[in-house]
Amino acid sequence: LRKAMRKHGRPKSIITDRLRSYGAALKELGIVDSQETGRWLNNRAENSLLPFRRRERAMLRFRRMRSLQKFAAVHASFYNSFNSERSLTSRSNFKLNRAAALAEWRGLCVE
Repeated sequence: LRKAMRKHGRPKSIITDRLRSYGAALKELGIVDSQETGRWLNNRAENSLLPFRRRERAMLRFRRMRSLQKFAAVHASFYNSFNSERSLTSRSNFKLNRAAALAEWRGLCVE
């Protein structure tokens, strides 16, 4: 926070949840008066962390970091081929993309 303030200047307001540690940190920086806490004010920050939380939950299933890294390396290589945002494309385009991805996958498995 200190580095961001140096780069961008003093913020008009800082929206946090009601954790006491935020208040203590802001008091140390001398900007405790600009803190806003409210029931729904922090939703954007919390919702932006959901992909990280999902990834952390998936990582908990692995006992060793090495096995997680092996899985992640293989998974990342073909995740983009198979994960297409269904709601953003028409059905015909979705089916064409899925058929192409499946053909590529079958070609990789044969070799």
